[in-house]
Amino acid sequence: MLDWAYSQAVGFLGAFFALMGNMGVELFDLPWVQALVAFFNQLGWALFGVSLVVACFEFGIEYSSGRGNLRHTAINCLKGFLAVSLFSTVPVRLYALSVSLQASFTASITGLGTSIGAVGQNIITKLTTPGGLIASGVDFIFGGPAFNPIMMLFCVILMAYAVLKVFFANLKRGGILLIQIAVGALYMFSVPRGYTDGFTQWCKQIVGLCLTAFLQATILTAGLMVFSDHALLGLGLMLSAGEVPRIAGAFGLDTSTKASLTSAVHTAQMAVSTTKVIASIIK
Repeated sequence: MLDWAYSQAVGFLGAFFALMGNMGVELFDLPWVQALVAFFNQLGWALFGVSLVVACFEFGIEYSSGRGNLRHTAINCLKGFLAVSLFSTVPVRLYALSVSLQASFTASITGLGTSIGAVGQNIITKLTTPGGLIASGVDFIFGGPAFNPIMMLFCVILMAYAVLKVFFANLKRGGILLIQIAVGALYMFSVPRGYTDGFTQWCKQIVGLCLTAFLQATILTAGLMVFSDHALLGLGLMLSAGEVPRIAGAFGLDTSTKASLTSAVHTAQMAVSTTKVIASIIK
């Protein structure tokens, strides 16, 4: 019964994290957020249109010197069209999918919603196995391996630290996604011209954000479930959940916005300067 109650409590925690993730998804249903996303979507289309003109000018200049490649220019323009069509919708859908998968995985791990009848059947099965009754009596009398109060206090502190760290990370993830979408509009000037490094890094940040949303809560829930049988192993899993963003960043899936903002500002400055040069040439 205690194992069932503990599993239901951990399942509730996993469902709570999924609810927080859904709050980040529901953020994009608010009218003012939709208006903000629509504004940056239009800005992306405007930068894409300017970039097409610049790409045509650059192709003409290179073609006059015998270095123009129409196929590469057309492919870059197609990449830019796909990017500007999807940059404001795909991140939200991908984030919603990661939250939905996290909720399903945590519910399966914890057995959330298991009926009391199934719990009783499991208890009877355990007690009828050889040594099951004796082991249950020993655990009941002596409190199991984690009976030491100092050890229990140490475990509770580490558990609270791991849970709070994941909690605050989930709390700000919807806002970070909104910032990423706003920043992604500034890359629409460079993609049709063949400069895709910044946009590729932006895509990696979106993937890293969604991967972190899925892995952090799932690993934390798995650690809480393991803790009841193997305390130190469960604590290790719970603490490793907070290291998911750092490990993802080591493989190029950085979830921070610092590098993205710097690159986007540089792209915007380049777009303004290039537009001024083209305007002066036309005049």
